[in-house]
Amino acid sequence: MWHARGLREGDGREVTPGTAHSHAHSHAHSHAHSHAHGGFFGEHSELVFSLACGLATAAGWGLTKARVAPPMPTVLYAFAYVLGSWFTLQEVAKSLCARRFEVDFLMLVAALGAAFLGEWFEGALLLSLFTLGHALEGFAMSRARKAVAGLADLVPLTALRLESSGEAREVPISALKLGDRVLVKPNTRLPSDGFVVAGESSVEQAAITGESEPVDKRPVDDAAEAARVPELLAGEHCVYAGTINGPGALTVIVTRFGGDSTLLRVVRLVAEAERQKSPTQVFTDRFERVFVPVILALVLGLLFAWVVVDEPVSRSVYRALSVLVAASPCALAIATPSAVLSAVARAAREGVLVKGGAHLESLGRVTAFAFDKTGTLTEGRPNVTDVVAFDGSTEAQLLRVTSALEKHSDHPLARAVVAAFRVRLGAGVVLPEASGVTALVGCG
Repeated sequence: MWHARGLREGDGREVTPGTAHSHAHSHAHSHAHSHAHGGFFGEHSELVFSLACGLATAAGWGLTKARVAPPMPTVLYAFAYVLGSWFTLQEVAKSLCARRFEVDFLMLVAALGAAFLGEWFEGALLLSLFTLGHALEGFAMSRARKAVAGLADLVPLTALRLESSGEAREVPISALKLGDRVLVKPNTRLPSDGFVVAGESSVEQAAITGESEPVDKRPVDDAAEAARVPELLAGEHCVYAGTINGPGALTVIVTRFGGDSTLLRVVRLVAEAERQKSPTQVFTDRFERVFVPVILALVLGLLFAWVVVDEPVSRSVYRALSVLVAASPCALAIATPSAVLSAVARAAREGVLVKGGAHLESLGRVTAFAFDKTGTLTEGRPNVTDVVAFDGSTEAQLLRVTSALEKHSDHPLARAVVAAFRVRLGAGVVLPEASGVTALVGCG
């Protein structure tokens, strides 16, 4: 509730409430992707190498079509081979050390076979497309990790701990202990989970609970009892790390902090998405482990087809390598994880946290949704839908008076009223100036 001792006409300038910005830090635990590489161009090195491989391949093909005599086209193709196999060789080495045959090995052998047959363009193109798929998969996973890490960035680096003398001292989050009293100033983020023991305010906690509007908070009646069983406290007393305090200062007793806070536990759950594979991903992994050795055995047999069939050795080698190139299931091996991780990243950017590919794939079979309340289906931005004036006042008069009061507040409902004033009355209308405005938190 807002109370004013008087109104006076002013110049209509709106006072923007000051906001306190807190530093953010990331506690997200991300797991390295099997194809995530560093290099000259950072995390995008593989993508840069892949595009350069494609350009070299295209340049070599263009010179060939222009009937440029060797060795210039061959040099470009060889350069494309170096770029395309730079990271693939690393993956093959890791796989062979772990006694695994994967698609990387199959593709590399196929490209080398194409070069052996003199088909440099086909081999370079194969490497270019394969490494591009790997690079895009890594890019999608990087976006997914950043979206998850963005949640952890909501937690501030420091907190104002109240000492026994009553002095507020700024300390790192790591210095907090259970039972510490923390002062949370207006319009700042809460540094830890806890419960309120002094002060009243409203807290924006949509990132944790999905509440469409700030939740009013008030002190507990018995701090000692609350500290004994904090998990049984009502929502009006509990606060969460990373949420945004409203217009009033709060004194909070710490019940969880650091990696144990509700927000960072959510972050850890979402970060497990890379380890929780969908049924399709599990199938492709199993398929790859069996398929690659079978194809290698088949190719090895075809290399000696000249022993059984009366044909030149070169023709048997050509046939074997052709089978090797045609049988490489790069699309199946790359497309599934790329699709899953891209979907998880896109959902996270839209505020939907999907815990892994298994749940994402199950979501595709859902035919009905059940929502716990209508508040979660809004955009989180209240709007004025109707204005009803009494006592002979007009809609314009009511909007002018309420907007004069609400412009002093940063509450979402206050912002909605001021926005309605601008839309309904126009920007040219002068707004009255309210004096002696006092915020009465939690009174409606």
